[in-house]
Parts: sequence; C-alpha cells; structure tokens
Amino acid sequence: MAMTLLWLLLAVAAPLCSASANVQIKVTNNPADDLVATLNSNRTANKGSTLFDNPGLACIALQYIKAYQGQCDQVGGPDAKKPADSEFADTFAPNCGVSASTLSPITGRLLGCQSKYVHPSEAFSEILMKNNKSLEILYNKNHTELGSAVSGSDGGSPYFWCVLFSSGKPNSSFVLEGGVAKVSRPGCFSGANDDCSGADDWSQTPHVWTIVVGALIAVSYAFGL
Repeated sequence: MAMTLLWLLLAVAAPLCSASANVQIKVTNNPADDLVATLNSNRTANKGSTLFDNPGLACIALQYIKAYQGQCDQVGGPDAKKPADSEFADTFAPNCGVSASTLSPITGRLLGCQSKYVHPSEAFSEILMKNNKSLEILYNKNHTELGSAVSGSDGGSPYFWCVLFSSGKPNSSFVLEGGVAKVSRPGCFSGANDDCSGADDWSQTPHVWTIVVGALIAVSYAFGL
C-alpha cells in the first residue's frame, strides 16, 4: 500500500517537475534585452532607426539605478533626484570596466520604479512611457545607441527600470576594458549575452520542489518508510 501511494505521488510530481523545467527555461531570458527589443520595435514602427544595444552603456544604466539605493520616491515627483553627471566618469564607468575616455554624451534617460515587478512590455507602456516627454525622448533622432537595465533592491521590491540613450558611435563609445562588462547582482543589463532571471520567476522553481519534497516526507512519516 505504501509503495503504491509513493508511486502515485511520484507520478503527480513528474508534471510538476516538467513545469519547473519550463520555468527554468523561461528565466534564462534577460528582461533588459527584451526591453531594448520593445523600444526598438516602437521606434521603427514610427519610422525611426533601430538603435545599437551597447553593453557598456547598459551596464552604466544599471549603476545609475544602484545610485538610488532603493529610494523609489526619488524617481519622479516633487522629490525627484538624479545622480550627478560626474558620477558617470568617477563611479559608473569604473564599476563597469568602461574606459572613461570613451564616454559619450547622454542624449536621453528613461527611469521608472514601482513596488511590483512587471514584464518588459508592461514596464515600457505602463512605467516608462508616462507622458509626451517620454515619447519625445524615445523618438529623438539624435540617439544612435542605448542601454537598458532592470533591478530590484537587494533582489526584491522596489523594482527599477532604466534606459540610457547616447549619440556616441557604436563600437567606439562606452568601450569595455577586455571586451566584457563587469556583471553585478542584483540586476540585469542589456547587450551582455548574460542570462538573467526575471524577478517574478526567481521563486517559482524552488516552490514546486518544496511541495514535492514536503509531500514525500509526509508519506514517509505516515507509512514509516
């Protein structure tokens, strides 16, 4: 009887594990890359050019987020603040391994923050595209490249989304020393060929296994296995 129930439980666990595997495949996507794709799609739909996704600039966008130290109330509104321009050369570039001599002008910034994590397309439409000013920044013809980043605060809420635009020359601006950006967690940035989990998926796989293992333990206790 005990063995029969154990086999039944394993049969139930199999599809759960399969779902878990699907979640694992899902979280290897990088939400910052997805945001860039959404931005470029909207630009081209409005007869704009596709912008180069610069990993050096994207890494700096993540450092830009970190400068807020999780203070969501400093993004927009009457208490809005932004990092000093000097931090790009003094702090952000060194933290990313970007050669300071290759920094180029920032021609636009989009920044949003909220307590709930959303998918990139929702972040674009509901958080970053807040008003006509945001649309002007998105469609600005002076942009040649961009970099995006998304991060929670210590891996949790609140969640920040940032896009930096530049008029630099692709492949010669925001150049990474050694050709690779310094990856820092928490957070994801675009263009780095780096798998980075979406915040809403981080806990799903462990949760499935908690259910399965807990049920197995219950059976063991019930039947003295």
